[in-house]
Amino acid sequence: MGDNENRKVYKARQVKNYREMVEYSCKNYAQNIAYKYKKDYTAKNIEYIEKKYEQVGKDIKAFGTGLLNLDLMGERIVVVGKNRYEWCISYLATTCSNMVIVPIDKALPDIEMQRLIERSEAKAIIFDEKYLETIKKVQEKENSNLKTLICMDNIQEKGIKTFNEILEEGRNQIKNGDQKYDNIEIDENKMSIMLFTSGTTNEPKAVMLSQANICANISNIACWVKLYPTDVLLSFLPIHHTFECTITFLYGFYSGSQVAFCDGLKHIQQNLKEYKVSVFVAVPLVLETMYKKIQKAIEEQGKTGLINKMTKISNTLLKAKIDIRKIVFKQILDNFGGNLRVVLYGAAPMNKATIIGYNNLGISLVQGYGLTETSPVVTAETDKEKRPGSIGLALANLNLKIANPDNEGVGEITVKGPSVMLGYYKNPEETKKVLKDGWFSTGDYGYKDKDGFVYITGRKKDIIVLKNGKNVYPQEIEFLINKIPYIAESLVYSRDKDTTDTMLCAKIVYDKDTIKQMIGEKTEEEYKEIIWQEIKKINQELPIFKKIKNITITTEPLKKTTTQKVKRYEELKNLT
Repeated sequence: MGDNENRKVYKARQVKNYREMVEYSCKNYAQNIAYKYKKDYTAKNIEYIEKKYEQVGKDIKAFGTGLLNLDLMGERIVVVGKNRYEWCISYLATTCSNMVIVPIDKALPDIEMQRLIERSEAKAIIFDEKYLETIKKVQEKENSNLKTLICMDNIQEKGIKTFNEILEEGRNQIKNGDQKYDNIEIDENKMSIMLFTSGTTNEPKAVMLSQANICANISNIACWVKLYPTDVLLSFLPIHHTFECTITFLYGFYSGSQVAFCDGLKHIQQNLKEYKVSVFVAVPLVLETMYKKIQKAIEEQGKTGLINKMTKISNTLLKAKIDIRKIVFKQILDNFGGNLRVVLYGAAPMNKATIIGYNNLGISLVQGYGLTETSPVVTAETDKEKRPGSIGLALANLNLKIANPDNEGVGEITVKGPSVMLGYYKNPEETKKVLKDGWFSTGDYGYKDKDGFVYITGRKKDIIVLKNGKNVYPQEIEFLINKIPYIAESLVYSRDKDTTDTMLCAKIVYDKDTIKQMIGEKTEEEYKEIIWQEIKKINQELPIFKKIKNITITTEPLKKTTTQKVKRYEELKNLT
């Protein structure tokens, strides 16, 4: 039993594997729209395509049958491409046919993508047309495992099959009595999903997950945050990423909800409106940018005072359980489509003012924390229980403990439960380092309060150990710096002052447009002095060993992985 088994907010059905989940949703939500998207969002006359659950179930079975007749039973299948219907069908058809799916990041450099495809030992790959040349290079190498190429676009090239061809072949095979797909027995405890970590400092590791891992995660997310068959989710984050894949794609499917595919970063607000999105999975940077745009529009219209007054009235009534937010803030909420009720976010801390701002409008922000190795969600806020600064409570079926806590209760966050990975593929040494007696070491340091709420202080590998033996968690200080309105991001690091002392420094990325709007046109040196004065204010709140002694400023973003994690190691090479 997990630590928070008795704190479930909702009852949720348990599912053992994807086949069970697919069959349930396609039967019970048969006439619900599962996917909605544009045939071509750049076309003058937009054509929308809708796929109902009943049709999706048939497509999964047909595509799975087609793959099985290509002699791919038990093989690994790479999928690489944008968020699209064919990607989703490929993922579910593969895993429901006892094959191993290997989603790969479409934004990787050419050489890195080739290396991961090779490391996966995949026999087949399903891909967007734009990656054809990269994939050919892998196939042409001596001793390559890659034999079958399936393009999600309708191309005509020798030796390459298309998604639609496999789909049609599968339909015909079923008509002719083929029952290979129906006869499959799923072993939910075997590796069914291989995912590569983002690798901010080291070589990406291949994480082995089972269907039981991810299904356990879905069933327990459902006890914390409820999705309904009437919900519409916007798929924006890269779908290969475990947070988007598990929550938007798989939890959405489990719930009988509709998934609409986003046309891109610039089109988010338009897509929220046209698809009438009710649930959105995002990262803090996107949410903060959207909120700033709304604030700017309010200021330009001279309505700041009015909005503040309405907020006070609304919040007072809310205490008496009278919610008028959707009425009084209708014009603002229409910018988000008018239907948005909850936003799920993770990957980084959120500015407290932004959380309060969204909540004042009637949009609930729910934070989740997790890792690829944990399928991914470990902790999450619930609809009823939130605490400022916390990453929420451990999911109901998980045990979470703080290993080797210091005097302040801070130690490494470790987790045990059914969503913890099987291990790293062909890497027993790294597996042994992080998995001991079923407990997974996350590499994140933090603490739990008396009520079980979890707080992160920083990454184990990022801890700065000062010469006096004190530990500094750079993310704690970065979070304070990033609260300055015109600061986009920051990186705290150490530099030896002399043989007996270490000083803390910060590389600060500021938003030129915002600082110019707030303070006026200045030279970079003047901006640096203004920022330094703000840092001095932060220093007053910190113990002496955590004070920042030196800063550098820039408008250039920090180097990041494709999942927007800062590449600290690369940044530090150029700083220290």
